[in-house]
Amino acid sequence: MQTILVIDDDESLRDTIGLMLEKEGFRPILAADGASGLDQAAAARPNLILVDLRMPGLSGVDVCKRLRASGSAIPVIVLSAVGDEIDKVLLLEIGADDYVVKPFGTRELLARIRARLRRASQGAETVLAFSDVEVDLDQRQVRRSGSETRLTRAEFNLLAFFLQNPGRALSRDVILNSVWGYESFPNTRTVDAHVVRLRQKLEPEPETPRHFLTMHGVGYRFLP
Repeated sequence: MQTILVIDDDESLRDTIGLMLEKEGFRPILAADGASGLDQAAAARPNLILVDLRMPGLSGVDVCKRLRASGSAIPVIVLSAVGDEIDKVLLLEIGADDYVVKPFGTRELLARIRARLRRASQGAETVLAFSDVEVDLDQRQVRRSGSETRLTRAEFNLLAFFLQNPGRALSRDVILNSVWGYESFPNTRTVDAHVVRLRQKLEPEPETPRHFLTMHGVGYRFLP
């Protein structure tokens, strides 16, 4: 079952969309504001996000920008009201994939959602590998030299984030916000501890890592 995150401060509309998605066989997750929506996006890793353009606090524009800054490639459809100045150039700038103008019909919204999900599934790899490690992102399974290696939920989420951002310099704050959610922990020591565990479980020589590299003064970089 595919998961869709709905971020909208309009409770009535949010609930209506949630019910519609349930009837169509999706699993909806509902968030009333941008901050909680980002937390849900990091924790649940939905297949697609619907986000309202105009919200108090973190707007839809802010949500899109932060998602893309974190390295997330989750498809995003923006919900905009009639009169909002939004065009394809703005969509590209904020990292959204499509938009639907309110009020919209159920059939139109569902068509946009299914089109984006199809495009995402066509280009997405669900099984990734490095060294003697194979990671199935859909099944959340990790195998090393053919044998299953058990990871905690947080360890797997961190590994998946690294795999989806190969070669990129990632600060501890970006990792913390993307994997655990905004303001979930008071400091970045949690990131360091989990990187150590990934090294112990997945590196050929944990004391001299080849894949999960420390970038002094920056954070970490994953090299497949």
